[in-house]
Amino acid sequence: MSLPPSSSLLDALLAAVARRYRVPALAVVCAPGGESSGPNSGPNSGQNSGHPSAATLLALAIEQAREAIARGEAPNASSARLFTGALARLIRDALRENGGDPVFQAMLLRHRTAVVREYASLAAHADRDRRRIHASINAIAHPAKQQRLDAGAQRDALSRLHALAFAHAWAQFGDALQAAVDTPELARDAALQRNLAQLLGSAELQRLRRLDALATDPQVRGYRALWERQGPRPGSSGALARGVSAKQRGAEVEALASDALETLARRLNEACRRPDGEPPLASYRVVNSMRVPATIPASHERAKTEWDVVLLRRTRALTPTALAGTDAQTWDVCLLVEAKASVDAATTDLPRLLRGLALLAHADPDTVYSFQTQQGTVQLNGASLAALRTDAAALARTVLYCCDAPADTAPRVLSPASRMQLLSAPASLEFANALAHGRGVSDADLEPVWRELLEAPRWRAVLDQYLTLRQVRDLMVHADDLRAAVAAPAADGAAHAPGAGARVATTVRPSTQPGAAMDTQPKRLSDTQVQVENKIYGYRSREEADRFMQCLRDGDANWCVADCPPQTVVDAYPADARKGAGITIGPPSGGLDNDE
Repeated sequence: MSLPPSSSLLDALLAAVARRYRVPALAVVCAPGGESSGPNSGPNSGQNSGHPSAATLLALAIEQAREAIARGEAPNASSARLFTGALARLIRDALRENGGDPVFQAMLLRHRTAVVREYASLAAHADRDRRRIHASINAIAHPAKQQRLDAGAQRDALSRLHALAFAHAWAQFGDALQAAVDTPELARDAALQRNLAQLLGSAELQRLRRLDALATDPQVRGYRALWERQGPRPGSSGALARGVSAKQRGAEVEALASDALETLARRLNEACRRPDGEPPLASYRVVNSMRVPATIPASHERAKTEWDVVLLRRTRALTPTALAGTDAQTWDVCLLVEAKASVDAATTDLPRLLRGLALLAHADPDTVYSFQTQQGTVQLNGASLAALRTDAAALARTVLYCCDAPADTAPRVLSPASRMQLLSAPASLEFANALAHGRGVSDADLEPVWRELLEAPRWRAVLDQYLTLRQVRDLMVHADDLRAAVAAPAADGAAHAPGAGARVATTVRPSTQPGAAMDTQPKRLSDTQVQVENKIYGYRSREEADRFMQCLRDGDANWCVADCPPQTVVDAYPADARKGAGITIGPPSGGLDNDE
């Protein structure tokens, strides 16, 4: 069974949605008075009024390099000079005491100072170490275990140990552990003594105690103060509150997207209604939080495995002679919508989304998969999943990012992730260190970063960063715009069905009598070619051609071309062959336009 693509009406509606988040070419951004002079260039850009910021010039140099490489050419020297000069300016701006970048300043302090590097290294593993200590102390001194002990020295010691561990008082915890090991009343329990000694000598406890000791160092305190200027520490009450707020905002945007898609599904269902009162040829529904099952044979690592809002389509009930494996209760994927509370969140999400699409595309075409959703379990045809693609044209037909944030008048053309990777490059940190110590520097000192950008695989995302930004913005719609497009009156004209050379009307025109819609019976010319009157429709596979033939048994030709778009459409009787042949060719049943 092949993928039934979205109807021409769905394609027309998606094409009609306003795209307020789109960004222009960088040449427009960098023009005098362009977007780069707006207020959203970033507090660390260091731009002067009317001139592009350092970040904008960096983005321009990077895009020039990407375009040159795409043409098979080497980036020119002027792009290299633009890059190193803009990066030098970005570093200077980030180092300013007022209005600088505290994250970069903290990074430089770690680069320059051994004690800060040690602290940062220990802090990176601190959460894991704490979890292991908590697990160990719970195994020894959990409150439930304490209740089973008689009152006395052992119970008091275990209670104190448990309280200190969960208070993260590691120096006192270590001292209390040593005291417990030395307590005669506890020495009678050999297993307890062994567990306490192991915990006392554990590497996790030694690292946590060292981390606490380093926290009093003046340079470490300065390092922590710089990080805290960016917001609350991870795990703090402020960070938890911020996380809850972000989750609520995401849920609100998802509800808006879901409401718009429900309206879209109702409109599509109305278009599929048959005037003869027979069951519709197709039906649509919306599900939320669609979770990818582990049965799809591909790696789920770093891939999107839960889709916010999904539009599904089920084709009409099939006859007993339908293709083997087809189930009238199974659904096909039409549209995947991801809700984002901010515009920048979508840019960082795209790689994960693409991996998620690739995961779905590994589905077995002959298998029906069970997906869990908020609405319950839905059965999806593996063929519809296997047909998903990640090229730009396919994404435009099957994926939307939905947001309710206002469109930015001056979008950031250098992504935060790319900016931080540029600033954290070793050559950038050495350049900044020399500046901080008053040593002379040259823009040429940053040429190693340029070479890495052009040659190192790990820099590919930076090289493609503006291309990615434009792709994401093209896929992003405002929830209000989506609702407006769905609510707009149907167009009188026709829309192009994806993959078809002919134009088909956006209104479904099913047959009034099953099996009697065709004036001339279709002819199967080959495994992948079907002739209907004066048109020959070519398909990618035998299965797609089978589906088209099945549709023609009780459906109008116009509907079937929209339902099963061919890869090619050609005249069965070319003009040259018709001359002098005495053959009169009439218009096909259903009114296909002859403009292919």
